Amino acid sequence: MNEQVFKQLLKAVGGKENIVSLTHCVSRLRFALKDESIINEEEINKLNFVKGCIYSGSQYQIIIGPEVEKIYQAFLIANDLNISEGSNRTNCKSDENKFQKLLGSLSEFFIPLLPAIIAGGLILGFRNLIGEIEFGGSTLASTSTFWNGIYEFMWLPAQAIFHFLPVGITWSVAKKMGTSQILGIVLGLTMISPQLLPPTQLGVGDLLYWDFGITQLARVGYQSQVVPSVLAALTLSYIERGLKKIIPSVISMIFVPLMGLLIAVLVTHAFIGPLGRLIGDSIGNIVATAIVGSYGIIFSFAFGLLYAPIVVTGLHYVFPAVNLQLIVTLGSTPLFPLVALSNLSQASASLGIAIMNKKKQEREISIPATISGYLGVTEPAMYGVNLRYKFAFYSAMIGAAMACAMAAVFEIRANSIGVGGLPAILSIQPQYWLAFMVAMVVAVLIPLILTIMVYQIKGKSVKLEVTEI
Repeated sequence: MNEQVFKQLLKAVGGKENIVSLTHCVSRLRFALKDESIINEEEINKLNFVKGCIYSGSQYQIIIGPEVEKIYQAFLIANDLNISEGSNRTNCKSDENKFQKLLGSLSEFFIPLLPAIIAGGLILGFRNLIGEIEFGGSTLASTSTFWNGIYEFMWLPAQAIFHFLPVGITWSVAKKMGTSQILGIVLGLTMISPQLLPPTQLGVGDLLYWDFGITQLARVGYQSQVVPSVLAALTLSYIERGLKKIIPSVISMIFVPLMGLLIAVLVTHAFIGPLGRLIGDSIGNIVATAIVGSYGIIFSFAFGLLYAPIVVTGLHYVFPAVNLQLIVTLGSTPLFPLVALSNLSQASASLGIAIMNKKKQEREISIPATISGYLGVTEPAMYGVNLRYKFAFYSAMIGAAMACAMAAVFEIRANSIGVGGLPAILSIQPQYWLAFMVAMVVAVLIPLILTIMVYQIKGKSVKLEVTEI
């Protein structure tokens, strides 16, 4: 792609002066703009790398697909842009209510963490394959020193990602809030220090304390904890902002980080951490009860039906946090299998369009989108294909609902978060592999068959209409 294409994109979003900030996730460019009314969406959709556009919260999002990082870097270079990735949205138009803003912020806290979380999930999945699945009565790890070494070695990066996750969360929140990122990292480290015992290793009477004479403070760690980490980092950010307002700028460089960090660490271990753990465990128990409880089939059916529309809003990035909390609370997550099945359904609906519409121009979009969807990135299939045909999107929703209901019947669980397409099976607990394969077949066949059938009916009865998004 030449530079002119990216200059056209800049002009279409209103030029440099209209951009407040620009970030990207795994598939979308996410613009915060001063004035959306001057966007030329027709010109944006003409660009061959654009799969669709959507306004979510205070962001204008352009769906690209797996190549989004390359497009992002090329866009910045071609237009000589140096745009902050902070959270300054004061000049942005926003019609969000408080709940939407909260969910939007939470989702953006986790977007920078997704590469590590996905990598960690795949690593744990391969460990499952090597050390948990039996071939001929024994696992690979038990048959060979080499495979046993691989099995043990792979725990190192997996532990670094999930056990020490609070460091990544506190860094990401600090970055998003526009406060000191290194202090966020240090705060995260104080939550997982070797001085602190993980709660799972504590028995009755085993608590250690810092003794201040007038009071004691329990030395309890927050390894793998999500909610306490988010709350602690937010606390640090607001303390830092408050201190900058009252401490003279001449000495702020010394006293703001010193006082901010000490106060945040103390408040975290005295109040925020225990409260966050209570909230996190409550969320985990509520979600787990909804999925595997008496009405689990109904909840899972509804989740499968509605997950794709949630993706359209961009708020699906909240679910990694919920999955991680479920893993902490339960030791596994029944939610990730549902997400993976929904992704497969969207890919299969796109495949149905690729089979039925043999035009070269259409297949140049639908075939790569289908492949991407089966590998876990569904936005190209959703925006580039399924939403344009509408009925394909609805077919995928129906297939996902049926597959998720089946997953609830078998109470399928995953050891970790992974890639939400065909590779998702690596993250599923080994005893549920067969059941998950059956659910995968449903997620693939139902949307595929429905899409083909409706395409044939529409093609015979009326001229097939395609909605541009």
